[in-house]
Amino acid sequence: MTRWYASGGLALACTAGGVGFGGSAMAQETVVHEIMRTELGRAPVSGDDTREIIMQLVEFPPGATSPRHVHHGEESFYVIEGGTVQMSGKEPKQRPAGERGINPRGVPHAGYTVVCDRTIKVLSVYVVDKGKPLQEPSP
Repeated sequence: MTRWYASGGLALACTAGGVGFGGSAMAQETVVHEIMRTELGRAPVSGDDTREIIMQLVEFPPGATSPRHVHHGEESFYVIEGGTVQMSGKEPKQRPAGERGINPRGVPHAGYTVVCDRTIKVLSVYVVDKGKPLQEPSP
């Protein structure tokens, strides 16, 4: 099984430089490549009032970065539409459709940036502690 640590919640901001015309400069604008999360379902874990199951479609557009983080439970994922990602200082890697994996509770993962020209779509299912954030930053 191939493991891809690819969940995220923070966005990477890229700045487009201004161009001067006739001595005046255009203002800089910030383009944010946000990770889109669509919750598809949520339910309690049978017989366990302390945990819940959350299903999400997670979309990583070109330029989006998922910071390293951990979950208060397990995450399983399936890549619906793949693409190329890159971790800082590493070579780009293909993440093809059909790739799948499991991220165990408390194990830091992610830190990838989408470096292709298409959106990567991932179906993620979390079994996590109820009432806690879905993810927490990790070094």
